[in-house]
Amino acid sequence: MLKTEELRELSIEELQEKVDSFKKTLMQFRFQLKTGKLERQSSLKETKQDIARLLTIINEKKKGEKKS
Repeated sequence: MLKTEELRELSIEELQEKVDSFKKTLMQFRFQLKTGKLERQSSLKETKQDIARLLTIINEKKKGEKKS
């Protein structure tokens, strides 16, 4: 699980790169789930939550730039 405080210090580009890597990881987890090789099914939920957390921080940063 990612720390929100640490993520807020990153730039939008770095956050977007993390989102892309988590989406690839999520796709791998889904393949493993279908083939029966996924050990921890909770990893799917955790990855989805991390993606949502990253996207929320990206949107907050974008809104903050528009107000300035």
